[in-house]
Amino acid sequence: MHGPAMSGWLLVVLCGVTSAYCLLRSRSGPRQERGVARGEALMGVGMAVMAVPAAVFAPPRWSGLVYVAVFGAAALRALWWVRGGVRGSHHGHHLIGSAAMVYMAVAMTHPADGGGGHGAHGAQSGGVPLLTGLLLAYYVVYVLRVGARLMPVPAAASPAGGTVSWGARPELALACRLSMALGMLTMLLTL
Repeated sequence: MHGPAMSGWLLVVLCGVTSAYCLLRSRSGPRQERGVARGEALMGVGMAVMAVPAAVFAPPRWSGLVYVAVFGAAALRALWWVRGGVRGSHHGHHLIGSAAMVYMAVAMTHPADGGGGHGAHGAQSGGVPLLTGLLLAYYVVYVLRVGARLMPVPAAASPAGGTVSWGARPELALACRLSMALGMLTMLLTL
């Protein structure tokens, strides 16, 4: 990732913590929601690794191929679910997110100036400006939409009358999605 080391480390922490919470969510709830949480955890780990400042760890040239393979497979899985008409908007969002990760991996591996790849100083944007702009617009709208849904609502009680577990809190799932969308915005801006 291009940009200051501090923003890179903040993204690593944000995406790492978000990924850990998504793993916690993947242990509870309906089967389909657990799959969504696992997909979000994968995205969080990938974003955290991608955000590590290049001054600390310069990934090998083949790491871009790993990103393309992993997130290309995730995009194909999400496409399969979207194509099959599976209910829920998360699969479409995961498709866009996985495609964005593939795009960023390719762009960071091949900067526009032909320089040293991941984190090269003075490298121009490695992406296609129109595609980067479309992804930025998508994530801005997504952040605003999810942020509006996080407005305070009455607390939900569990069916047994007790408290709701950490993994089943819908507002925390939304906050997780908001955090990752903000991380994606940041990464796209520093591409």
